[in-house]
Amino acid sequence: MSDYCVIVTGGAHARFFTLEPVEFPELESGPRLIERGELFNPEKEIAERDLYTDSKMGRGRVPLGGPAHGYDDHRSKHDNEFDRRFARKVSEKASSIAQANQARYLILVAPAHMLGLIRQELDIICKHDVKVHILEKDMTKFPPKKIHDHLARAQMLPPLKRPGI
Repeated sequence: MSDYCVIVTGGAHARFFTLEPVEFPELESGPRLIERGELFNPEKEIAERDLYTDSKMGRGRVPLGGPAHGYDDHRSKHDNEFDRRFARKVSEKASSIAQANQARYLILVAPAHMLGLIRQELDIICKHDVKVHILEKDMTKFPPKKIHDHLARAQMLPPLKRPGI
């Protein structure tokens, strides 16, 4: 059981943590972020050339060397839909981890675009009396200690205590 559940996500990868006390506080620094799972957005992992037939967008040529003309193949709509689906999966997994750990606080760390999409799905989490704190930053590649330090400085998590304190 943990009071804090931390979700760190970007467009392609999401990591889920809980803040856990250490077994021997007189010998170890604690509490620590423990990774509880991760999700990947497969559409973001696929190379663009494998996802779309034409690797170049925006300009076309008329046969026999005529002038170029512009077009829109609506890739941004597809990319937004992939991100929206991923945001829903992240929100569902965050909700299940928060419920399983009876978390009172959920800290969501994501870039602005993903925050906007996940906010639309947050009603799943808010139904369970969980307080949500949000930080706009991409920390998906940070190690757990660095994430903890950053969130503690932002006063979203309790700071790491030295042994014996």
